[in-house]
Amino acid sequence: MAHPSQLGFQDAASPVMEELLHFHDHALMIILLISVFVLYIILTMVTSKLTNLNLLDSQEIEIIWTVLPAMILILIALPSLRILYLMDEINDPHLTIKAMGHQWYWSYEYTDYEDLGFDSYMIPTQDLTPGQFRLLEADHRMVIPVESPVRVLVSAEDVLHSWAVPSLGIKMDAVPGRLNQTAFIASRAGVFYGQCSEICGANHSFMPIVVEAVPLEHFENWSSLLLEDA
Repeated sequence: MAHPSQLGFQDAASPVMEELLHFHDHALMIILLISVFVLYIILTMVTSKLTNLNLLDSQEIEIIWTVLPAMILILIALPSLRILYLMDEINDPHLTIKAMGHQWYWSYEYTDYEDLGFDSYMIPTQDLTPGQFRLLEADHRMVIPVESPVRVLVSAEDVLHSWAVPSLGIKMDAVPGRLNQTAFIASRAGVFYGQCSEICGANHSFMPIVVEAVPLEHFENWSSLLLEDA
């Protein structure tokens, strides 16, 4: 999860987020090189008193400063399009979960099971135990198996919400009357925090998302206990 004064992204917990981090570094290096080059040209023009007639009227230079930016845009666009298509790929999910946004909590339904679902509310500050995070902890976590493709169907019952977990590289709008879907694979076990990312009313900042990735055996034990309780 994020730390105070953190400048970069959270550690990636899914293959898609790893790709997004690589693309961010790739684009940032291009921006850095362009910024340094432009700064060098500006300093040279300001400090130099010499005038080169070839620089004032040169077809070759005009061709270069037209073609070079186009090539740079292609270097940025191709990896970006690749990641966009990867994020839309949903191939044979092992588990499907429906996440419904409400004012102001989330409800989860494991559609592969007959009767497995629950509501997830934020734990009030006065009820937190040592080690829990304020405004981020939920009384029921969305538990998923590690290294298994998970599909999440996202919708809402009242107003616009957005189901977002940064470390998994997921952000999907929850629109009333519309069923959006996204997919991810948790590459390691852990607890990953997110929040509603669409302003949805007075308690918008009080509907956290907690995803807990566990080994498959632990997930089966957890689901069995919930089904017995139901």
